Amino acid sequence: MLPETVVYDVDLTLSLPAEMTRVSSINALAHAVEALCAPDANPVVDGMALQAISGIVGALPAVLDRPGDREARGTLLQSAWLAGNCLASVAMGLHHKLCHTLGGSFALPHAQTHAAMLPHTMAYNAPAAADAMARIAEAMGVSDAPTGVFALVSSLGGPSSLAELGFARESIDQAAELAAAAGYPNPREVTCESIAATVPTPAGVLS
Repeated sequence: MLPETVVYDVDLTLSLPAEMTRVSSINALAHAVEALCAPDANPVVDGMALQAISGIVGALPAVLDRPGDREARGTLLQSAWLAGNCLASVAMGLHHKLCHTLGGSFALPHAQTHAAMLPHTMAYNAPAAADAMARIAEAMGVSDAPTGVFALVSSLGGPSSLAELGFARESIDQAAELAAAAGYPNPREVTCESIAATVPTPAGVLS
C-alpha cells in the first residue's frame, strides 16, 4: 500500500504516546540497518541510511526524555523519513521477513516485534556483513552494532525478547518454517535450522 501524500509535521507528533514513539523509531532504524546489508544497496541509499541511523540514535532518547523538544522531534521525524526512503529503494532481508512472519502468523505487534528482534537479527548477520555493521557502529558511536542497538532498546525500556510480546517458545519451529519457506536476499544464508537455533546476542541468547 503506497500513499499518494505523506505529511510530516512535528506538531502532530507531540501527542504520540511515548511507547509508540519508542518502538516505531526502532522500526525505522531497522529499515536503515537492512538497507545497508541489501544486495542492491547503492551509495545514495547508504548515505540516507547512515544519516537516519545517526539521527534516530541521537534524537530518540532526547524526545523520550523531553517530549516537548521540537528540535529533537524534527530530527527524529526527518530520520524516519530517510529510513522510509531506504525501505522503498532496496530489498529487505531476514529481519523484515521474520517480523512479518511473527506479526502475520502469530499476531505479535508490528513495531514492538521490530524493536525486540533487531539486535538479534543483526547479530545473526554480523559475520557475513562486517563492513555494514562497522558503518552502523560508527554512525551510532559504538564499538559493536548489535550490542549498541540492544543497549539502546534496553536503555529506553523497549522489549528485548519475543516472550515479552506473548510469543511461546513452542512456536519457534513453526515460525522458522514459515520464515524460511520463501527465498529472499540476506547477507548470511537462512535455513529453517538457523532461524530456529538460538542466536548469540549481548543478552546471551534469543529468547
